[in-house]
Amino acid sequence: MNRRQFNLGLTAIMLSLSAIPKRLSANPQTDGQKSDRPATPSGAMHSSYFFKHPTFEYVFLVSLGRAYQMAGNVGKVLYLSKQIEDGNFESAYQAFRQAGDEARGIAEESASQGHKESARQAYLWTQNFYDSSTYFVDNSEDPGRFLPTWELLYDCWLKALPFFEPPIEPVSIPYEDTELHGFFFKGPATSRSRPLLILINGSDGSLLDMWAWGGAGALARGYDCLTFDGPGQGYALWKQKLYFRPDWEKVITPVVDYALSRKEVDPKRIAIQGISQGGYWVPRAVAFEKRIAAAIADPGVVNVSTSWTATLPKPMLELLRAGRKAEFDGYISKASDPATKADLRFRMRPYGFTSYYDTFKAVQDYNLEGIAKQISCPMLITEPVNEAFWPGQSRQLYDLLASPKKLVPFSESDGADLHCEPKGTGLRDLRVFNWLDETLA
Repeated sequence: MNRRQFNLGLTAIMLSLSAIPKRLSANPQTDGQKSDRPATPSGAMHSSYFFKHPTFEYVFLVSLGRAYQMAGNVGKVLYLSKQIEDGNFESAYQAFRQAGDEARGIAEESASQGHKESARQAYLWTQNFYDSSTYFVDNSEDPGRFLPTWELLYDCWLKALPFFEPPIEPVSIPYEDTELHGFFFKGPATSRSRPLLILINGSDGSLLDMWAWGGAGALARGYDCLTFDGPGQGYALWKQKLYFRPDWEKVITPVVDYALSRKEVDPKRIAIQGISQGGYWVPRAVAFEKRIAAAIADPGVVNVSTSWTATLPKPMLELLRAGRKAEFDGYISKASDPATKADLRFRMRPYGFTSYYDTFKAVQDYNLEGIAKQISCPMLITEPVNEAFWPGQSRQLYDLLASPKKLVPFSESDGADLHCEPKGTGLRDLRVFNWLDETLA
């Protein structure tokens, strides 16, 4: 339903590859602006509120869900839903991009006139609209607009920081031979040390998601938060050319080292949360990093690669297993339409590969089998109904754990189904933080 969910375009490509290698099929898409093909499995979408195309539907649900933490202007999102042609990526990109420009003007005017809270909220709306637009740009008329749009998004995040109370603090986290760009969210000032929640993003989420899916709820409950762009994410990907790695503990250990250097952090109450692909990063990290007292995976992910390989035709799986790189790459290249190729290139970019084979091979290392049993800290795992990308893996991870654990379901009747509960951010926070309060107590 969007890039955060990891297999944008894979459904379409697997359908087009279903007869390979018996024959090669070229299916060029002559109209790059409009596509009826689902970008992800549509089976999870049992009903829709706005659009039949699941990518469009999900992005609008996320955009509305952010409003719970004042990061979305509901009326404007609803208005945009009537301005966009279902399946027309160019119209969606333009609508969200223009809404972002409009909201940025409101934020800048409010800031110049000293309206601090108005500026903060408008900058959050701006990020919501710019981030939403990036989910359509790869299949729009000009995919080259992605990076400039991301730069606008990141710039508005930085401009919003001073308007929080206390201001969000940019930090540098030593990492190997460089530094990761991070942000420290401070709770209300007190004389005692406070619990810390480390927030881990997914495969393509914005820093706004770290605020809306954890940061705001944590601060309201007396936590401090620390987030950052890790390898393959945000600034680290676009500006530092750092790429995904399966051994995420090598990323988290320096983050914990940094956290412990801060006097306001209670070393016995450090927790960590991961959303989307973060549902793999977090359990992988705490299997090795033992200074973390509690962990949250939303949802649980045991094997990242299933969203890439589950629907590969058997002949293609055989080529992958046999190491026949040239044939594997050749078949995908010849069978894929231009839009699907664009989707795959984006999905591959955080891994640092240009070869389809190299990427499909690399994702097989992102697997917790044999590792999850090493986790010793308490863990909460969300289990949303209609999880489209790692269905059943929350339960699978729960069953693999030997540590204290809790599986928290989210249903359609809760209004909190689907990947990362986009419609139910408030209920999600309530259940997650009730467990975390009790666990760290």
